[in-house]
Amino acid sequence: MADSFFGAFTVLVIFPFISLLGVTMLTLTATIHSLSPPPCINGSSSCETTSNLKLQFAVLYAALALSSIGVGGVGLTVATWGANQFEKISDQEVFFNWYFFTLYVTSAISSTAIVYIQDNVSWGLGFGICVAANAIGLAVFLLGKRFYRHVKPKGSPFMSIARVMVAAVRKRKMSGNLESQDYYYGIIGMSKMLYSAPTKSFRFLNCAALKTEALTMDRHLGPHFKIPPGSFLVFNLLATAISLSIVDRFVLPTWLKMTGRVLTPLQRIGIGHVFNILGMMAAALVEIRRLHVVRTHHDLMVQSGSTMPISALWLVVPLAIVGMGEAFHFPGQVALYYQEFPSSLRTTSTAMISLLIGIGFYLSTAVVDLVRRITGWLPDNINYGRLDNVFWMLAVLGALNLGYFLTCARLFKYQNAEKNEGPAS
Repeated sequence: MADSFFGAFTVLVIFPFISLLGVTMLTLTATIHSLSPPPCINGSSSCETTSNLKLQFAVLYAALALSSIGVGGVGLTVATWGANQFEKISDQEVFFNWYFFTLYVTSAISSTAIVYIQDNVSWGLGFGICVAANAIGLAVFLLGKRFYRHVKPKGSPFMSIARVMVAAVRKRKMSGNLESQDYYYGIIGMSKMLYSAPTKSFRFLNCAALKTEALTMDRHLGPHFKIPPGSFLVFNLLATAISLSIVDRFVLPTWLKMTGRVLTPLQRIGIGHVFNILGMMAAALVEIRRLHVVRTHHDLMVQSGSTMPISALWLVVPLAIVGMGEAFHFPGQVALYYQEFPSSLRTTSTAMISLLIGIGFYLSTAVVDLVRRITGWLPDNINYGRLDNVFWMLAVLGALNLGYFLTCARLFKYQNAEKNEGPAS
């Protein structure tokens, strides 16, 4: 819709408002007693039902649906819209770096501070803060309307593709010509007409496995504070945010000075794949260490829910390595799609990344289920399993994926490389 009909600005007004409605409804379900079921008694296998149960579920599902639709509409649309504010590709890539930096920092805050408020103060206050943040963000965005550079929607790109196919069939007997002035490619960028000659030519770290692993390890920081198992994923978010700032301020300028070339999006994606593989290998080594401790404390091994004398902070290492990989991979992927797809498909192409991530999560779930069915690596009590073999398997799959990526990258030819400042290969 952002590319074809309404434009990115309109989409970024409508969908945040939808998200705001959804979060507001979630706040109401947490604060209005008639919209929430009575609390269950701890240890009880059944909960009290009410006559308003259907209404409560309807409001809850509507709130979740609206929130999801809103987030889906904003998602990476805001990344494309932000990049549209810049002419130079180097500036666009810097924007992508800091966009993802902000995204990961805010995700870490919401996964810690907001969750803490909801658990220890009230769910209503936690959701209320989210409502206020959504409303303030939307208001600030609207206040800057007159300063933005607006890109008009170009109609459905699929209609353009159909026209090209029809024209190709109708003019198939015409002689070819490689003179650039004989070809029209439309508007590219904000205001320039560009002519050019025609060319001749999984995040596999399973969250549930890590949480289960953390449950069996010592999660204490000092005598009084214990890290919740689900909060360990925050280390991945923080590692990505820190790595993004280092990549933008140190790695990319140093690479340019040493080689005289910019680090291309494909190179950044490839580096991200390497870090993902290293992260899986690190996770396997940590699990081998944990299993060694398990075997030396057999009395704790047989006790359900027992904690082994090994610090759960070992899990920070693979999470941090994967976070470093994301700092290279995601901004590079968004930059590649934004630069290489036609301008009429920019928002659509970058939004496809969210779809691919979702497919990856479903595939990883299917892989885990398959492993549980055909091996004994993932029993209910992982102290009797071989979670390390699962991570080694994921490392092998990551290596195969990297090989496939390198093959495709070698065959790929940049269409807009001439717009980069300096050589880029």
